[in-house]
Amino acid sequence: MLMVLAISALLRLPKFRSADGFARRLPRLDSTHRLYLFAGTLVFWTLAIALRLGHLQIFEYGAMTQRAQRQQLRSIDVAPRRGIIYDRNGKELAMTVSVDSIFAVPAEIPDQRTTATLLAKILKADRGEILTRMKSSNAFCWVARKVDAETADRVRKLKLSGIYFQKESKRFYPKRELAAPVLGYVGMDDEGLGGLERAMDDRLRGRPGKMLITMDARRRWFGRVERTPEPGESLTLTIDEKVQYIVERELEAAMRQTRAQSGAVIVQNPSTGEILALANRPSFNPNLFNKFPPGALKNRAVSDVYEPGSTFKIVTVAAALEEKLTRPEEMIDCQMGSIVIAGMRIRDHEKFGVISVSDIISHSSDVGAIKLGLRLGNERFDQYIRAFGFGAQSGVELPGESRGLAKPVSRWSKVSVGAISMGQEIGITAVQLAGMISTIANDGTWVKPRIMAQPQLQTVAQDAGSSAPAQRRVISPLTAVRMKRMLQEVVLHGTGRKAQLNGYTAAGKTGTAQKADPVTGAYSHSDYVASFAGFAPVNRPAVTVVVILDSAVGLHQGGQIAAPVFQRVSQQVLAYLNVPHDADLKPRPLLMAKVKDSELSESSPDRVGGALEVATEPAAATSSQPEPAVVAHAPLLTASGTVVVDVEGGVVVPSFLGRPVRAAIELAQDSGLEIDVIGNGVAHEQLPPPGARIPEGARVAVRFAR
Repeated sequence: MLMVLAISALLRLPKFRSADGFARRLPRLDSTHRLYLFAGTLVFWTLAIALRLGHLQIFEYGAMTQRAQRQQLRSIDVAPRRGIIYDRNGKELAMTVSVDSIFAVPAEIPDQRTTATLLAKILKADRGEILTRMKSSNAFCWVARKVDAETADRVRKLKLSGIYFQKESKRFYPKRELAAPVLGYVGMDDEGLGGLERAMDDRLRGRPGKMLITMDARRRWFGRVERTPEPGESLTLTIDEKVQYIVERELEAAMRQTRAQSGAVIVQNPSTGEILALANRPSFNPNLFNKFPPGALKNRAVSDVYEPGSTFKIVTVAAALEEKLTRPEEMIDCQMGSIVIAGMRIRDHEKFGVISVSDIISHSSDVGAIKLGLRLGNERFDQYIRAFGFGAQSGVELPGESRGLAKPVSRWSKVSVGAISMGQEIGITAVQLAGMISTIANDGTWVKPRIMAQPQLQTVAQDAGSSAPAQRRVISPLTAVRMKRMLQEVVLHGTGRKAQLNGYTAAGKTGTAQKADPVTGAYSHSDYVASFAGFAPVNRPAVTVVVILDSAVGLHQGGQIAAPVFQRVSQQVLAYLNVPHDADLKPRPLLMAKVKDSELSESSPDRVGGALEVATEPAAATSSQPEPAVVAHAPLLTASGTVVVDVEGGVVVPSFLGRPVRAAIELAQDSGLEIDVIGNGVAHEQLPPPGARIPEGARVAVRFAR
């Protein structure tokens, strides 16, 4: 058009004013000159356009192509399905499900402000943020990622122009809090952020795919998969879902009873190092991890360091026995509970006189342990501390594991050998304590703990990819047998009597460690870490159990609050694993539970109606704190005072009769009930009877027999 106007202007020769002031016309051009002028102008404009096109095609090609792609193309990652995490029996602990993600094609949205307002109300998001995303691109922008089905349906019903849905993979934990610190959690982009999800992220994540979104000239979008995502590898753990459930239930009950700040329980197979259960409190729901405080996301069993207290006397005595510096029957003068080291006086919790080395362990004498530590000397003592696994990571496949605090001998003071002998001036983790007690149970051989299932335990000198040996001998089998006998005395006659089992022998050691005051740095007289580390049965240990309760309110000794947790966990786990009894069963009345008139009094705020209590453990192992009772909301009393549990609503008690222990535990878990296992074999009796209604989460006592 410009070229035509220019030619027309040239052909219409304008007037001009001459020097004498008269207007004159230029002479008219003939046809030949007009043709030349038209051709020259046409050539000029053709050359100009060609040069401009050449410049755009050659020199600005890259920039123009990128601009067009930004307007028309968008490539987004398509997350692959993460591998499934199974327990040792093939039960799914972490899985991936398909959910809807919402995205927008802003060029197709007629009124972006109204659309953003409607979406913000449903998604409970910031309207301005959604609007900013829409204005940042014409082709594609995310509105909300991985929303639940209800939210997606509400957005669909709006039928908004330019709003679309894309299926994405989302991590889902069907057991919620069960083993949450072990499993960890996953972020919005499917990256592992904690636990095994983080430690094994490269194996679990897989390879992401690519989706290309294209917009044509009419602003219609088309999506196609450019590269198919490759799913991640599935993993199998040594964790047993049922054992984990038992452990978490008992730890939760202990936390309520003791009002402790935190706690941890580990159940391990001492001969293979396999961790059957690892529980922490406080814990979290990995499906909603961002709604919990950071402290709840920690795996305290591997990351928290504490002074072990008297449980560390196992190392002291075992080292002295191995070095032939003492014998279990040797008599040691404990000087009525007082000793002076380098000018510092250390007092015992009780005034012991002359007692045997075995009694030093069973009654937990600090003075006796210090005297044995002095016989060892700094260098030899330090060698055994390292051999038992302290001061180094255990090598368990969990992130965030601490090395603990074990000073080199060069930094020991003159008091250190005495302090460390009774469990002070050294920091350990729960998993290290489990390794130490498993060493005694495993006849003196330390085995590397593991939580990843393998075809078989590696018995070579070292595991692939780890500098820690798979196993090593720490003490001789003879020393280990002597330690087993002494630790059994702790449970039978010493500070761990509340750890006694029904039908099984048990051995272990209590610990009560003072915590350091954060203000003064001195040992606190109100904050303690209570612990118990033990194993059962004594001669052929099937499990080791470590219990740690931090800063309990009221009773705080390990023998008072940690040993009963060991008892309840071990009793149920051994029955679940069908471990043969090695001690006499002590039966208790089961089907007729009597209730005192005082227990039905309305003056007790913790009781509604009558309480049904079923004893499942020997009298010597009964805790001073009562078990949570089964509460019946509408008890019916017979003339003899027998409680008949029957409530409206609640859960119908299934029949456990004729089922083995494992099947009964699984049925109870599926029914939302807790089970007290008495004996072994097949279920013969149960209380409440089948068909009764009891509150969800209540206990059912079941007696098993061969």
